[in-house]
Amino acid sequence: MTEIQELSQFLTLDMRLDVKAVALQQTLGLTGTTDGRHLLINTPCIVKNLCQLLSDSQNSIAKDASLALINLSADEEIVPALLAEATNMVEHMLKIISNPEHNLADPACMVLSNLTRTKLGSEKVFQSMEGNLDKYVDIFCQEKYNKKGARLHYLASVLANLSQLPAVRSYILDPSRSCLQRLVSFTDYKDSISRRGAILGLIKNCCFETDHHEFLLSEAVDLLPKLLIPLAGPEEFDEEDNDKLPIDLQYLGEEKTREPDPDIRKMLLEALTQLCATKFGREYLRSKNTYVILRELHKWEKNENNLVILEHLVNILIRFEHEIGHDNLKELEVPDEIIEKFNALEPAL
Repeated sequence: MTEIQELSQFLTLDMRLDVKAVALQQTLGLTGTTDGRHLLINTPCIVKNLCQLLSDSQNSIAKDASLALINLSADEEIVPALLAEATNMVEHMLKIISNPEHNLADPACMVLSNLTRTKLGSEKVFQSMEGNLDKYVDIFCQEKYNKKGARLHYLASVLANLSQLPAVRSYILDPSRSCLQRLVSFTDYKDSISRRGAILGLIKNCCFETDHHEFLLSEAVDLLPKLLIPLAGPEEFDEEDNDKLPIDLQYLGEEKTREPDPDIRKMLLEALTQLCATKFGREYLRSKNTYVILRELHKWEKNENNLVILEHLVNILIRFEHEIGHDNLKELEVPDEIIEKFNALEPAL
């Protein structure tokens, strides 16, 4: 029996506390290196035992076990082996997240956030949700769902990663559900950059579904103001320009500030660009005077990558439709450099 196999014997709920604590510290240390993680994943029962220790009555043991699982799941190379070794791992994490009295809900979200970065992990998590994504959207939208102080911000990353699957986008974009309508309210969420950034990633992925652009821009979802408000500043417009803006963007006031994170601004611009792939989307954005918000943003924006996307977007909006000549830009035979620009934004696992 190897030392690692011996170690796994001490990672059980009924093991003496001091012995278990030492074994767990050694295990946690091993998860910090690539070689250590591969050694652990190739040792039977280690991962299963770590999952069991999440229920340990000693909080320090349960927390260290959760940290070990976070480190293991962060290594994409071993995710397939991780899911194969602990077949009920995902279900276990979902159960913890669903329990409002569990104090390890945030680490459980982090584990699933790591796992869903891979296609295999996303498929496993969505399958384990048993077609009830609404349940987890509901949990996410209740900011005080967890009574032990867990904020569940990383559940946003789980949902965003899942949205890279076509089946999940179809689920979210189903007009008979209210998933998307509830999630879009977090695009300007001030208390967590990870929460608003991940939800914007999900929205951007949904914008690739050109058949749903009318739904996305309808009153039911009202997506355009949610994308423009974070990009708008304190600038005042004349009455004519102001009246053309969506009502939520009229008279924002001199204290209005823009989204401070350049990566999030980039996602907002990419989502708007995707909405311009269809004639309906382009005409709708023009009718709501999107240009004036982008014009003022262009004066303010300092990030070079964002300026490139912004200028490309403005160039689409200021052109006449007869110049563009096509309804859906994604159905065109277009120059390779334009294809590359759109493909660079595609949701991919």
